Amino acid sequence: MKPSRPAATRAPTVSVDITDRQRLLRVDRTWMRNAVRSALGAAGIGRARIGVLVLDDDAIAVLHERWLGIPGPTDVLTFDLAGRGEGLCGDIAVSAETARRAARELGWAPRHELAYYVIHGLRQYRPSVERIVFVSTNHRVPCRALDGLADVV
Repeated sequence: MKPSRPAATRAPTVSVDITDRQRLLRVDRTWMRNAVRSALGAAGIGRARIGVLVLDDDAIAVLHERWLGIPGPTDVLTFDLAGRGEGLCGDIAVSAETARRAARELGWAPRHELAYYVIHGLRQYRPSVERIVFVSTNHRVPCRALDGLADVV
C-alpha cells in the first residue's frame, strides 16, 4: 500500500456539492459545478469546499430571517465555514425563483443568473474572487467565468 502524502504536499482540490430543494428551475449540477470551479480557478483558488443549496423564495426567506433577521426572500446567502489554513470552505444558498424572475428582466438564461448568485456568494469569502464578477447598481455584466463556459453551455 502506497502511503498518502503529507497534507502540505497534497494536490489542491476543489469540491463542489450541489443540493437542489426546489422545483421551479431545472438545475444542471454538472454545469453549475463547472461554473464554480471556473470562477475559483480564475481567482487563483485551487483549494476549496463549497456547498450550494438551491431553494425557492419561501425557503430562502426562512434562512434570511433566521440568520440575518431580515424578513422576505433574497438572492443569495453565504455561510463561511473555513477555519485557519483550510482554504475556502463554505455554503451558499441561492433562490432559483429570484434567479428566474431576474433573468427574465435581464434577458439572459436563468441558469446564468443562478450561477451569478453563486459566484457573487464566493466573493463574500475572498476578495480575489471580486475581480471575476462586476456588479453595477442597475445591471449585471456576465462574468468572465460564465463566458469561459461557452463550450459547456
